Amino acid sequence: MSVESITSQSMVNLAHIDLSKPRYDQSSYKGRMKHFFETANPLTIFASNRKLAQAAQLVKTHKRGETLNSTTEDELWRAKILYDSAYHPDTGEKMFLLGRMSFQVPGNMTIVGLMMTFYKNTGAVIFWQFANQTFNAIVNYTNRSGKDIITPRQVLVPYLAATSAATITALTLNNVAKKMPPLIGRFVPFLAVAAANSINLPLMRQRELKTGVPIYDEDNNYLGMSTNAARKGISSVIFSRIVMASPGMVFPPILMNALERRGTFKRIPWLNAPLQVLLVGLCLVFATPLGCAVFPQQSSINVESLETHLRNKLQKTHPSVKEVYFNKGL
Repeated sequence: MSVESITSQSMVNLAHIDLSKPRYDQSSYKGRMKHFFETANPLTIFASNRKLAQAAQLVKTHKRGETLNSTTEDELWRAKILYDSAYHPDTGEKMFLLGRMSFQVPGNMTIVGLMMTFYKNTGAVIFWQFANQTFNAIVNYTNRSGKDIITPRQVLVPYLAATSAATITALTLNNVAKKMPPLIGRFVPFLAVAAANSINLPLMRQRELKTGVPIYDEDNNYLGMSTNAARKGISSVIFSRIVMASPGMVFPPILMNALERRGTFKRIPWLNAPLQVLLVGLCLVFATPLGCAVFPQQSSINVESLETHLRNKLQKTHPSVKEVYFNKGL
């Protein structure tokens, strides 16, 4: 086969690639896992502005239907990964570095690692809980829907509520844990983070709980707004985030407690913090994509589980529809 025919065949194949959808099958956990391993890859934060601009240009050129000379399918998908890692999906604007999904691992490993290192000190507990919720607020705001206008109050109220809940939980449990084995105290930060997530997300997305989220049939036809679907989506995200945090906040404490009992940190006191951060980071590299992949991004809900008025409406206007779909968020 000649070079010309190979190039021509590549162009035809590229023309049929739909970059509006993930590369891998999202109906299977394996496909979703592959997708998030690429999307949350922390190495993409090191991409230069020049590389990001080139990736954006390549993606936009393909979306306009223009010919891509000397570009392979793998190169196009790599450009899409870089583009998605840095640019907002709705507005197309470059996102703040600390709020990108690709910064989740380095950001969380640093904050959570230090939170778990200095969990006994009251001042450190308050500081690192504030730092953690500040980081979460940045991520939530950066990844907000481009069509939604979020006021400072809508960001500030969840931030303060989650921070207060996490801090109060941590300080209260630390006091209780003083009477228990040392290992129990090391799990306090995890419980505080879980409590904060359970408060932060519903408050941050309270508009969805009041007005609902758009629901569609399998052909992507708009059917209405559902608050029940919103509740299911938010619950799924809370569960996923707790799953993501679990390995890094459960396994390292067990190892660190064993090393402390052996006197390792008395002999090498400087090892405590960096080792904790490293262990959390190793866990997050895998836990972040695995946790994000628990539920499909395009989730579904049975028509029978919708609000009464919406269920009755769909049974009259779309009697053949038994299941509807919606975006659960991240």
